[in-house]
Amino acid sequence: QVQLVESGGGLVQPGGSLRLSCAASGVIFSINVMGWFRQAPGKQRELVASMSSGGNTNYADSVKGRFTISRDNAKNTVYLQMNSLKPKETTVYCCHADGVRVSPLHPRAQYWGQGTQVTVSS
Repeated sequence: QVQLVESGGGLVQPGGSLRLSCAASGVIFSINVMGWFRQAPGKQRELVASMSSGGNTNYADSVKGRFTISRDNAKNTVYLQMNSLKPKETTVYCCHADGVRVSPLHPRAQYWGQGTQVTVSS
């Protein structure tokens, strides 16, 4: 069973920075895309940023220029550097892994982490 474990959330002042980490554990042959989603209360879940195994990235317009996603394929870990954080970005951030294979013969699957709370407040 593949598990995603997030870390790095917490309380930060407006304009501050946080770095989130998400490590995938278990028997893993390959992961296609790893990324981060967030869902504020009363709003739809939105993609924050994602990165393919080949290095292609995708960002929400609202975070472009402030957030940076990176990935260590050897460690099956994805990071999200968040700068210039805003109070409205307070919510739970969830890690997502898509196109996960435990072997070349297994079908692809997707997994979610439990989420890590990010609070931006003075």
